[in-house]
Amino acid sequence: MAELLGYTYLDSGAMYRALALKAIRRHVGLVSPDRLEAMARETRIDLKRTDGGLRVLLDGEDVTAEIRTPEMSQNASRVAMVAGVRQVLVAEQQRAGAGGGVVMEGRDIGSVVFPNADLKVYLDATPEVRAERRWREHRSRGEQVDLAHMIAEVRERDARDTERSVSPLIRAADAVYIDGTAMDVEETARLIVLLARERGTQN
Repeated sequence: MAELLGYTYLDSGAMYRALALKAIRRHVGLVSPDRLEAMARETRIDLKRTDGGLRVLLDGEDVTAEIRTPEMSQNASRVAMVAGVRQVLVAEQQRAGAGGGVVMEGRDIGSVVFPNADLKVYLDATPEVRAERRWREHRSRGEQVDLAHMIAEVRERDARDTERSVSPLIRAADAVYIDGTAMDVEETARLIVLLARERGTQN
């Protein structure tokens, strides 16, 4: 989508994954709100677009591969439940997207981070399909992951993100709902780009 529109792409989830990685490296408990918030305030996370895709830099270190494990996905979801952490990272996301021309992905982008965005899309698919897509990604990298276990993890994360008290996963009232269960990534991207162009959000 970002490539088709000539926009910048920002993956907010990568920021929570990077912070979770740092917490584990520093042996900071994922249920230690004060310590996690303090760490977030002293952490620099940069998202860099390269020919090879989006690179995630944690305090200058490329951690792109390390944060894409199933374990880190679950850990990021736990870190994201901490109100102080969300306050820090939401401010960073708002700063990064303040100038417009941004495609931002995340579970609270339309409801909290950019409630006045020109176009909001609530992109959905069944847990089974989402888990299988992620399972295929891991397989393509030579990682052995059990599909049934991954389906269970997707369901667990959905429940945790939906039920958390701070910035829960919800569909914004003015978000366009798209069920991507039967569409591939290219079809989904083209559909959303069409919506953006119809609304005149393309520069």
